Amino acid sequence: MFRHILVSVDLDAPFDWEKTYPTAIELARQWNARLDVMTVVPDFGMSIVGQFFPAGYEKKMATMVLDRLREKAEAGLPEGMSVNHLVGEGNVYEAVLSMAAQREIDLIVIGAHRPELRDYLLGPNAARVVRHARCSVLVVRHE
Repeated sequence: MFRHILVSVDLDAPFDWEKTYPTAIELARQWNARLDVMTVVPDFGMSIVGQFFPAGYEKKMATMVLDRLREKAEAGLPEGMSVNHLVGEGNVYEAVLSMAAQREIDLIVIGAHRPELRDYLLGPNAARVVRHARCSVLVVRHE
């Protein structure tokens, strides 16, 4: 049914590693699909904040994040299965949507907390991905 799956994870969110990522792995196994796991780092270079970081900081940070993503993703991967490791930059929902378009994704798997009042007004990342994705989206709820 799905041939290319993208799962978005927060490196520091236990829920993503306990529930979101394993869900994506299981779906990829069931459909023999390619699995891409991605995380997103903020874009420091485009704002006034960027001037406070040393030259080359973005590249160094991206490398560190990619290494950490590989380590965490490989630890939860069943033997014989492989994933592509991707790091996006900027807003989470924009990076996920952009990566999905670039990699011809037909299913996005993303975790979401239970909505709070502020989420109804501002819209969490998962909600924005659902609204704007051109492919199917599976939202894994945090209880």
